[in-house]
Amino acid sequence: MPTTLTVNGQTQTLDLPDDMPLLWVLREGLDLTGTKFGCGIASCGACTVHLNGEAVRACQTPLAAAAGAQVVTIEGLGQPQALHAVQAAWLRHQVAQCGYCQSGQIMQAAALLAATPHPTDAEIDAAMEGNLCRCGTYPRIRAAIHDAAKGL
Repeated sequence: MPTTLTVNGQTQTLDLPDDMPLLWVLREGLDLTGTKFGCGIASCGACTVHLNGEAVRACQTPLAAAAGAQVVTIEGLGQPQALHAVQAAWLRHQVAQCGYCQSGQIMQAAALLAATPHPTDAEIDAAMEGNLCRCGTYPRIRAAIHDAAKGL
């Protein structure tokens, strides 16, 4: 049975299994490859997207859970000519090294700032703790989040 959802502002009707992880719906069904596969068990955060404004792990979110919902991926957060405040701060602070986890980090940070516009270090650490960065750019991530908060 077809499932309808809105992804990055565009209504999509997909004839895919209801239990297919949203990650694969996005990557394989819609060719939105900015959302990354990391661990497959919702432990690393590389696949973080927004579902109705909340940060979720797309690898463990079935398509059925996104039916009728608003999904935002890294491709829909900002555009090259109009970056989201978090994306702009990431560039200013040169957060990315290898970059693999960064779309998930940015999506988690954007959700944090939507809920808590001026977070403390402790609030940032708590919100970001499920997003792993193998390169260890955590101090730059925190600085970029504080910087983005000023721009929102």
